[in-house]
Amino acid sequence: MYRLSTHDAIDELPAADWNRLADPDTPFLRHEFLSAMERHGCVGEAQGWVPRHLALRDAAGALVAAAPCYLKFNSYGEFVFDWAWADAYRRHGLAYYPKLVLGSPYTPATGPRLLIGDTPARTQFAQALADGALQVAQQLGVSSLHWLFTTAAETDLLEARGLMRRVGCQFHWTNPGYRSFDDFLATFTAQKRKKVKRERRRVQEAGVSIRRIPGDEVSEAQWATFHRLYRDTFDKHGGVPTLTLPFFQEIARTMGRNLLLVFAQRGVEVVAAAFNLVGERSLFGRHWGCFKDFHSLHFEACYYQGLEHCIAAGLTRFEPGAQGEHKVSRGFLPTPTWSAHWIADPRFREAIGRFLAQETQGMNEYHQEMHAHSPFREPPATDAHRPLAALD
Repeated sequence: MYRLSTHDAIDELPAADWNRLADPDTPFLRHEFLSAMERHGCVGEAQGWVPRHLALRDAAGALVAAAPCYLKFNSYGEFVFDWAWADAYRRHGLAYYPKLVLGSPYTPATGPRLLIGDTPARTQFAQALADGALQVAQQLGVSSLHWLFTTAAETDLLEARGLMRRVGCQFHWTNPGYRSFDDFLATFTAQKRKKVKRERRRVQEAGVSIRRIPGDEVSEAQWATFHRLYRDTFDKHGGVPTLTLPFFQEIARTMGRNLLLVFAQRGVEVVAAAFNLVGERSLFGRHWGCFKDFHSLHFEACYYQGLEHCIAAGLTRFEPGAQGEHKVSRGFLPTPTWSAHWIADPRFREAIGRFLAQETQGMNEYHQEMHAHSPFREPPATDAHRPLAALD
């Protein structure tokens, strides 16, 4: 009934068809975003992200489902850490790379990875696409297949088709309808509220002003300044700045309203900046850099400004990036993230399955521990932030 094809470039697929299937809340999966990465050297053989995008068509040739897919030769930029798995393969004289990864490069943000759109046949298309991805992995002879940062429903579907579930933890914020930042802070305990106010005041007292600028209003000079800050952050921490200036400039032209830059200035001098992606309902904090360090400026630029933007724009969720236990006291609560994995070698599949069972138990305990540090007077009202044990 369906025909699955693989594509070495996202531009082989019509942008309108791809975007019709993608969730409007996931700008990091838009055709424009993935295309700019490919055309401006952010992915490819040098980075170990080789495109193998999946497209599922019906009998009439219409695109009914798709998935961003990459042949990976390392584990950089995934944020679902499997370095120990690769090392175990190496110690047993086996090759872990290449593997097949389905997700958005360098983007640890949750959202649909099985791009299907709004159709009554969602489940049928999802099953066909999931089975097709496994067939591609087997045909390529890779060691494994990994769906990263899937939704809970997608993870259930993939697990039902034989993949192994992995649970992680990030710290997210949800908006029940706050009218202002002060309205949000009013839900904190007095001690935690005082701490946040003091942090914001310290930035002001340092003479630092903050501006939030939509991506399509950022000047070429401002993009160049931000990119220097972005590169500087990676240089300081020994990382590789894979996103190029032309990439940022292009997505500013093609999807500018899905971008938000936060600029921090002292007088006329830019001292720091934070880059965010804006979905239909959610904000995603991605990159940060500073030329000069000021007390609490990171919290202001990366968290509090994002929260203010969400409240003003009526966004319901803020994912400020991977990891960071310090986010809890600022209103970002532990939230489960998901991935699904297929391992070709039956011996390693069994061993990794045992590891994941133990890891899940430890992650459950970690979620509960982090909830104990919540700044809120009352427990969260949504399932997204409840401890994993409460969701079983």
